[in-house]
Amino acid sequence: MRRRHLLASGLALASGPFMPRAWAQAPPPNLADGNPPPRLTHALSLLGEPALPADFAHWPWVNPDAPKGGQMALTAIGSFDSFNGYILRGTPAVGLTMLYDTLTLPSSEEASTEYGHLAKLIEVPRDGRGVAYALREEARWHDGKPVTAEDVVWTFNTLRQHGRPFYRAYWADVAEVVAEGPRRVVYRFSTNENRELSQILGQMPVLPRHWWEGRDFAQPGLEVPLGSGPYRIESFEPGRSVTYRRVADYWGRNLPTRKGTNNVDVTRYEYFRDTTVALEAFKAGQIDLRTENVAKDWATAYDFPAVRRGLVKREEIPHELPTGMQGFAMNLRRPLFQDKRVREALGLMFDFEWMNANLFYGSYTRTTSYFSNSELAAKGLPSEGELMVLSAFRGKLPEALFTTEFRVPMSDGSNNNRENARKALGLLREAGWEVKERRLVNGQGQPFSFEILLNGPTFERIALPYIQALQRLGIEARVRTIDPAQYQVRMDDFDYDMTTVVIGESLSPGNEQRDYWTSAKAREKGSLNYMGIADPVVDALVELVIAAPDRQALIDRTRALDRVLLWGHYIIPHWHSRTFRVAWWDKFGRPEHNPRYGLAIDSWWVDKGRERALPADRGAAQ
Repeated sequence: MRRRHLLASGLALASGPFMPRAWAQAPPPNLADGNPPPRLTHALSLLGEPALPADFAHWPWVNPDAPKGGQMALTAIGSFDSFNGYILRGTPAVGLTMLYDTLTLPSSEEASTEYGHLAKLIEVPRDGRGVAYALREEARWHDGKPVTAEDVVWTFNTLRQHGRPFYRAYWADVAEVVAEGPRRVVYRFSTNENRELSQILGQMPVLPRHWWEGRDFAQPGLEVPLGSGPYRIESFEPGRSVTYRRVADYWGRNLPTRKGTNNVDVTRYEYFRDTTVALEAFKAGQIDLRTENVAKDWATAYDFPAVRRGLVKREEIPHELPTGMQGFAMNLRRPLFQDKRVREALGLMFDFEWMNANLFYGSYTRTTSYFSNSELAAKGLPSEGELMVLSAFRGKLPEALFTTEFRVPMSDGSNNNRENARKALGLLREAGWEVKERRLVNGQGQPFSFEILLNGPTFERIALPYIQALQRLGIEARVRTIDPAQYQVRMDDFDYDMTTVVIGESLSPGNEQRDYWTSAKAREKGSLNYMGIADPVVDALVELVIAAPDRQALIDRTRALDRVLLWGHYIIPHWHSRTFRVAWWDKFGRPEHNPRYGLAIDSWWVDKGRERALPADRGAAQ
């Protein structure tokens, strides 16, 4: 399951059956003739029973009486030229998800659990070959027209046909979707082994069919779209800012999935060239709140008068989210990186220990798994359950995978790294490279040379020490920093040698893994298979993960996949943090506790008393 804040096994019956009035008059049709009656529920969970009953009043972490009003100014980096965030073309504006509702919404306090939102009721057949959603009668677009099952069907078909490649991979096992009445939509599946599919379909943003008639969905543009969600676009300056205003008569404002959230009247995103300029704008009071992902800035850049006077607050808020994988990804579509020994050698030269001590103020943990910070991460030697999975591929995998614990290279933190350099040079020699006149060359005398592509200057301070380490082996590496719009185009076209990637994971990996790792997606532009992995073993393991029949099988199969990916040396792992670093001008109220699996800024509100206490000219408070 793909994580949403941009998300398997087992569907749980959350409550006793209850039906919309139309369904009570005639039994709902069985999705598979001859099977027992379907289950009816208000929520779906992949990890057991949902914690909240059908009549829950609001999310446990929100303040249901939070006041409405005020403004929140946030930052975005780069630019934008489109309000269509679902296609390859264009650079979409930040915040577009606030325009649209989804069939279900996740609980940030529970792992892999979704509660009905647009959908009042969810029907799951006993054979697992489909799902049906009953839409709420009161659901409305901002123009007053009802949200219908036809909108859901049109959205699904349009995204799969014209949207980013991700959707085709994510929903590959959907055979058909039909509208059986104005508020009943039915999905039928080609298999009963894809046990998370019923749930992930609820995550789909529903778009208005009637608004898109006569418009080309495949084209980017800045025409303000019609939505049904808690906000609409009020104004914008192309590439510079976009302002969202809360919809006062939003149809879902009193639903338990929305109560106590979306409290700010106006949310404005201001665009900046890079994070350094964005930080200065925050210090000057132009921005109200920011999350900080640069350890050096968190340690050194927040010692200014407004902080010392208590006008600016900052806090590290812990979370329990799986942290996935961030790292330098090597593009296997380039011949230079196709030899695994070369990739392993490049990983040996990355000195995290020195960087953590000298660049990050000791604030990070080295990432050692694609599923880090979760029970899904491979550790030690393969368990009995993993061996049952991996043994089928013995002979196609390195024997060391079965007998040796995978370890990410470590150093003594001296920035010397001689032992790792010797190992790396040995691997490069085995792969046909040798040092001549202080340059690493192949048998044809061609130099070992490549480019690290970045989308902003922040990572230059990481890439440059790494390049210096590579120079000791005679490798010619260089950095190229481009703006985010150009970067996205090149990423979609796989036009890079090495770059930094972030691959998010959840506690219930599934269909999204096809887009991350499989051979078919290595050839499809715009996919998330950044490294170009095309390995039949990986393809098979991905399908096993998707078809895991229970939680333990999912754990074993995911760990097996993780182990194979690690031994492939496709990425040079970076690091992760288990907290959100948040700084804000002291104008907000917030709930007493933060949920386990999200930051939940949408549950904050503007405290008018605190806001009045801030100086009129915040910039002078510096």
